[in-house]
Amino acid sequence: MNNQILSLKPEAVWKNFHSLTQIPRPSKKEARIIEFMKNFGESLGLETIVDSIGNVIIRKPATPGMENRKGVILQSHLDMVPQKNSDKVHDFEKDPIETVIDGDWVKANGTTLGADNGMGVAAIMSVLESKDMQHGPVEALFTIDEETGMTGAFQLKPGLLKGDILLNLDSEDEGELYFGCAGGIDGTFTFPYTKISPDKGTSALMIKVTGLKGGHSGMDIILGRGNSCKILTRLLWHGVSDHGLKLSYIEAGNMRNAIPREGYAIVTVPSSEKVKFENCIGKLAEDIKSELSVTEPSLSISVSDTSMPATIMDTDTQNRILRAVYGCPNGVMRMSDAMQGLVETSTNLSIISTDDKAVVVKCLLRSSVNSAKADLALMMGSIFELAGAQVVFEGEYPGWKPNPDSAILKTMQKVYNDYFGKVPELKAIHAGLECGLLGAVYPNWDMISFGPTIRSPHSPDERVYIPSVQKFWIYLSETLKNIPIKGIIA
Repeated sequence: MNNQILSLKPEAVWKNFHSLTQIPRPSKKEARIIEFMKNFGESLGLETIVDSIGNVIIRKPATPGMENRKGVILQSHLDMVPQKNSDKVHDFEKDPIETVIDGDWVKANGTTLGADNGMGVAAIMSVLESKDMQHGPVEALFTIDEETGMTGAFQLKPGLLKGDILLNLDSEDEGELYFGCAGGIDGTFTFPYTKISPDKGTSALMIKVTGLKGGHSGMDIILGRGNSCKILTRLLWHGVSDHGLKLSYIEAGNMRNAIPREGYAIVTVPSSEKVKFENCIGKLAEDIKSELSVTEPSLSISVSDTSMPATIMDTDTQNRILRAVYGCPNGVMRMSDAMQGLVETSTNLSIISTDDKAVVVKCLLRSSVNSAKADLALMMGSIFELAGAQVVFEGEYPGWKPNPDSAILKTMQKVYNDYFGKVPELKAIHAGLECGLLGAVYPNWDMISFGPTIRSPHSPDERVYIPSVQKFWIYLSETLKNIPIKGIIA
C-alpha cells in the first residue's frame, strides 16, 4: 500500500483522501462508501442521515460565538469515474487506487485518481472532524452517482437541509470561483439488427483505435481531441464503400461523460480485397494521425487477423448505423456570446456498444442555453430517426444561471483578496455541476463552486496539484470563518 501522500500538507485533507482511495467507489457501486461516510459521521457524534436514494447528510453545530452565522451546506459527490489504461489490471469494484507522487502532482498508477470529487469529500471530512476551525452551522451533503446521471442530486428531497449557502467543492482550478454551469441531456439511439452468416471466401480482421487522451466531455471538449467512435466509424465506412467490408461487432467508449479513448471492430472483407483493405486502413491511419498530430500524438490505429465470427450484421442495418454515426455532430457546436472562451453548446458521441440484438449509440449533449440544448437534441434525433434507430432522450438536468450579485460571491472575492492578494477569477463551466439540480430543489440557496487544481479528470492521466490543495484548504477555512451573519447582506 502506497501511503506517501500522508506526508503532504494539509495533513488532515490528505489523510482523508487516502482513506477514500482505499474504498472502491465507482458510480452506481457506492454501497461501501455510503456506509463509510455514515460511520464517519456517527463516530464524531454528529447527526448523520442517509436519505432514501443514498445521499449522506452530516450536521455539525456552529463553534461557540458563531451561532448567528448563515448556515452553510458543504457539498461533494462520493462516486468516481472508473477509467484505466488497457494494459492496467485493476478491478474498480474491489481494488484500492494506487496513488503516486510525481513532482508537484499526485496521480494514480494507470487509473483515474478519484480526486474528482474525492478532494472535495476529503476537505469536508476535515471540516467535520476539526476541533479548532471557526464556522457557523454546517451541513455536509455527500451525493451519489454524480458521474453517470447525478442521481443523488436529482432525487434530493426538499426540506432535508436547513442552510442558506451552498459551497460545492467540485471545481478544478484553484483561484477560480464558478457561479454558473451547463445543463445536459443523454441521447440513446438503438439499432436492432439481424444476424447472418459470414460470406464464403472472406477474411476476418480486427480494427483497433487506441492511444487517445480522452478526458472530460464538457471541460475538455474545446481541446479538439480525437474521438474513437468517430475515428473507428470513419475507417469502417471506407471499408464498406471501397472494399466490401461487413461488420460483426463494434465497441468504443464506455462512459457517457468521457471523450472515448479506445475502440475496436471485428469485420470481414473478401479475401481478394484483404491486402487492398489493409493498405487503405494504413493510408487512412496516416491521414488521421496527421490531422490530430498536435492533440493526439499517441494515437494508434491497427488492423490484424482474427478468428472468423459466427455471425455478421445484416447489410442494411450496418450501413444505416455507419451513416448515422459518421454524420452525427460531435464536439463544440457554439461558443458563448456572453463569456469569452466558454463553450455554450456541445455534444460528445460517447459510446457505441454491440450485444446479441442491437447496436446502441450514446451521446451527451450540453448547453448553458436550454433552447440550444433542445435544438441540438432535435437535430441529432432527426439524423438517427432517418437512419431507422429507436431514439430516446432522458436524464435532462438544468443549468445554473450566473448571479453576479450573489452575496457569498462577494464575500469569497474579498476573503481571497485579503488572504492571497488578488481577486479570484469568475467562471462559468461547460459541464454539469450538481448546483444546477440542487438549486432547482432549494431555490433560496446562494451558491458557489470552487476547488483545488485537478487536470485530466475522467481519464488515467487525472492528477491533482499539491500546492493548490493547501491554498484550497486555507480558502475554505477562511470563508467559513467569514460567513455573513443571518439577516445581514454581505
